[in-house]
Amino acid sequence: MADHQHHHYHQMKLLLTVTFLYPYLVSLVYSATDPGDLAILNQFRKGLKNHELLEWPVNGDDPCGPPRWPHVFCSQTRVSQIQVQGMNLKGVLPSNLNQLSMLTNLGLQKNQFTGDLPSLNGLSELRWAYFDYNQFDSIPSDFFHGLDSLEVLALDNNPLNATTGWSIPIDLQNSAQLQNLSLMSCNLAGPLPEFLGGMQSLGALKLSMNRISGGIPATFNKSGVRILWLNGQSGVGMSGFIDVIGTMTSLTSLWLHGNHFSGKIPDSIGDLTELKEFNVNSNDLIGLIPDSLASLTLDKLDLNNNHFMGPIPKFQASNFTYSSNQFCQPDPGVPCSPETTALLSFLDGLNYPARLVSTCPSIANLDSLARIDLGSNNLTGVIPSNWTNLKSLTLLDLSNNDLSLPVPKFNPSMKLDLTGNPLLQLNPSKTPSPKTSPVAGAPANNPQSPPTTGKKTNPKTGDNNTVVSGEDPAPLSAKRSKNSNIVPIVAPVAGFLSLILLIIPISIYLCKAKKVNSHQPPTSLVVHPRDPSDSDNTVKIAITNDSNTSIGSGSGSGNTESHVIESGNLIISVQVLKNVTKNFSHENELGRGGFGVVYKGQLHDGTKIAVKRMEAGVISNKALDEFQAEIAVLSKVRHRHLVSLLGYSAEGSERILVYEFMPQGALSRHLFHWKTFELEPLSWKRRLNIALDVARGMEYLHTLAHQSFIHRDLKSSNILLGDDFRAKVSDFGLVKLAPDGEKSVITRLAGTFGYLAPEYAVTGKITTKADVFSYGVVLMELLTGLMALDEDRPEESQYLAAWFWSIRTNKEKLMNAVDPSLNANDETFETISIIADLAGHCTAREPSQRPDMGHAVNVLSPLVEKWKPAENEAEEYCGIDYSLPLTQMVKGWQEAEGKDYSSYVDLDDSKSSIPARPTGFADSFTSADGR
Repeated sequence: MADHQHHHYHQMKLLLTVTFLYPYLVSLVYSATDPGDLAILNQFRKGLKNHELLEWPVNGDDPCGPPRWPHVFCSQTRVSQIQVQGMNLKGVLPSNLNQLSMLTNLGLQKNQFTGDLPSLNGLSELRWAYFDYNQFDSIPSDFFHGLDSLEVLALDNNPLNATTGWSIPIDLQNSAQLQNLSLMSCNLAGPLPEFLGGMQSLGALKLSMNRISGGIPATFNKSGVRILWLNGQSGVGMSGFIDVIGTMTSLTSLWLHGNHFSGKIPDSIGDLTELKEFNVNSNDLIGLIPDSLASLTLDKLDLNNNHFMGPIPKFQASNFTYSSNQFCQPDPGVPCSPETTALLSFLDGLNYPARLVSTCPSIANLDSLARIDLGSNNLTGVIPSNWTNLKSLTLLDLSNNDLSLPVPKFNPSMKLDLTGNPLLQLNPSKTPSPKTSPVAGAPANNPQSPPTTGKKTNPKTGDNNTVVSGEDPAPLSAKRSKNSNIVPIVAPVAGFLSLILLIIPISIYLCKAKKVNSHQPPTSLVVHPRDPSDSDNTVKIAITNDSNTSIGSGSGSGNTESHVIESGNLIISVQVLKNVTKNFSHENELGRGGFGVVYKGQLHDGTKIAVKRMEAGVISNKALDEFQAEIAVLSKVRHRHLVSLLGYSAEGSERILVYEFMPQGALSRHLFHWKTFELEPLSWKRRLNIALDVARGMEYLHTLAHQSFIHRDLKSSNILLGDDFRAKVSDFGLVKLAPDGEKSVITRLAGTFGYLAPEYAVTGKITTKADVFSYGVVLMELLTGLMALDEDRPEESQYLAAWFWSIRTNKEKLMNAVDPSLNANDETFETISIIADLAGHCTAREPSQRPDMGHAVNVLSPLVEKWKPAENEAEEYCGIDYSLPLTQMVKGWQEAEGKDYSSYVDLDDSKSSIPARPTGFADSFTSADGR
């Protein structure tokens, strides 16, 4: 009994003790989180417009729990992680986020955060930071300071410092453990920081689609980076040689496309045995493709749109492409002709000097090369022995250089001038007699011999057929000096004469057009401006009816009405265009509009072109202004999503523009008339890509070109599609130079009803935001399949922009408005609603409320990357976007290559969207004005 009472006594004592301590224990449990961390999390919630998505307790005061707040992770009493990726959160972040000093992981990506990025200054424990795919508009200068433990940082697709751009500060150099740095499409500007090349732990460096300029720093020599993405730099882009990549043996993925890199691919590229992706599309690279590159077992190899020469090797890559280069043969493994090989050997010895290589776009065949003048160019080394294969060569002038022995044995009939080469001092018995002309084989008084007056000559030159034995010296190259790089192939002292003597023979053979019919008049001219900035030195090639070619200089001739407009574009004669369009035959018509007719043509090399010919009856001052505006704009802007102007003609009363041919025609044809033309409706995936392509083209036009322009007539019938259904903006006749900043310019009203921004239609004042409005209407057309303006629709929906605004926020109405051919479902609704929201912002009533085109690119880029097609669309899309990761090319591409497209653009689309003139518009504004 006593034991029982004693036990009961201890139980009561324990109960009283627990009861007494309970409030204190509760206080410990429910006040575990550091008060400073709690305050910052509450600020985080307060800055959000839709904080309810976090599901944080309204009156909670202990994020570290238990129970723990969703998306928050703690280490004891301190917040160590915030993970809210992909929650569509909207709002701003607290500026003192870096006071969460124990943060190790921040996952804020794929939301709609705006405003300033919070500084990360002092977060020495932070290892992973993801801010990508948001809308942050600025970055603080101390953002990278003190990130001693940082391993991964992603800021992709944020419009940071959109106007001025920003650069990576040297503070990042102290993040010695950094492994992955991803800063794509976030307005990085200026040169690539040198210290990045020396960061030993860095394995992935992704800097695509920014404004980086300059070259790859030498500090990247032997860098351990595995993934290097520098593609798609806007503005001047990146440039310089890429030799350093040959030392980066850890590389697995190298994207350099869409820049201005030059020089050769280094032979040491073969040392990159881990390399799987190599993309240099759309650069200025030149020379032969190294065999070492061809032997690499790559997954993807893209060499398109450069200046590569010589034969196409047999590639070991599983997926490769090499179009739009200057290869001598169309098929892999086929060697060049001996003549071409000879010249390539020479060019390679000179490291492919730009002034020589750019003389003509192709060196595929050189069997008619007759004259080479390289006098007074400080050339050193030996004359390439395979130049003896140039069978048609009649003159080789290498005088006044520093060439070495031996001299190859040329055909005795060829005139070889080696005077003024001090190193060619042969045995006195071999010295030509005073009666012998310095040009071997030619009499001293031969009037056809090249003049040597004024040259410092040395008569001691070798016999033309003499070959001196011994070890071959260095091949022919330009002399180097201690204080200069290689002297250009035509030195200043040689002057204009040497350049012309070199241009003429190569141009005659390499650039001559297909032989014309015997009835062609001698006034058929193709004019190549030698230098767009120097119109007085134009070189003309006149192709006459007897197939002879005559050349003259100057910007005009006495018997021709050819009008040379000051631009760098090719001027093409009317006769040539008549030939390639079968005399503007009806069967070659692609479409008609208020300006005239567009014809399909085919050049002698098989290239298809679109020829836009103004009809004589519509050539007014306005039409001529638009004609010249089109040339002026397209001479200054070049972008993969703007239609390229290939040439023009302005002879007599003719006004003709020549464009690249876009086989699939206008977007309007595929949206509104696909049944009429028996086409397949555009899939949602293709529409997303088209929207992004147009956004990129317009962004370049507005902000990234050397000058900013306002298109004024953006609409679906002015968006053209290629075989791969990638889009390009066309029709630049109404373009205006944009004013600086947000100021507007007052101009005559032009454009197309249904796409006109309200402030422009009412006041005539225009900024680039008027194009943004038109782009928003195009997005609505892509979503609905409805035309911007259609009086046959019910009154409430005749004007697409106004009607779409009224239904865009209602899910049921929006889904009902979506083009039925898309077969949209809940899986695609998220993407559809994002596009609908973007279309609404772009068509806001006030210009200041509309985003710029860069924002549209930022919104669309991740959608194009992440959106997956339905099963029945698998492998449907066969295009390649050279600014984004390459999609797999599919069989449809090869099939599409063989199609004969009967229609190019339905120009009536432009007219059909213009109703009768509304009240209040200027009398001068007619349907012709609004084409």
